[in-house]
Amino acid sequence: MKEYELTVLIHPDLEMDIEKPLKKIRGIITDNGGEIVKETSWGKKKLAYKIRKEDFAVYVYFDLKLPAPALAKLSSVFNITDELLRYLIVSTDEKTKAKIAEARERAAKSESKEDQNDG
Repeated sequence: MKEYELTVLIHPDLEMDIEKPLKKIRGIITDNGGEIVKETSWGKKKLAYKIRKEDFAVYVYFDLKLPAPALAKLSSVFNITDELLRYLIVSTDEKTKAKIAEARERAAKSESKEDQNDG
């Protein structure tokens, strides 16, 4: 199974009961043989431009593992899901993930050095 990143923009009116659309999204993923590795809610944010006459959306990010045929199925189901304003599925690259991890380590080391110098 390949690793993917999925970001969904959920209709802002569903913010109070966000668990219902998230349960639907999780179900679509797992029903197609996918596995959710990580899920992060970024909350309600203003959109850069209107989507379906909406100025805001609730952003939710997922790290996924999906079999190859599931990608097309997810796209076709997400296209007709009313709760979603937009979605983006991106394949993750191991080289990029390694570079991000290195950058985080360097940032953490430099922060710890600054803390030691301040003390």
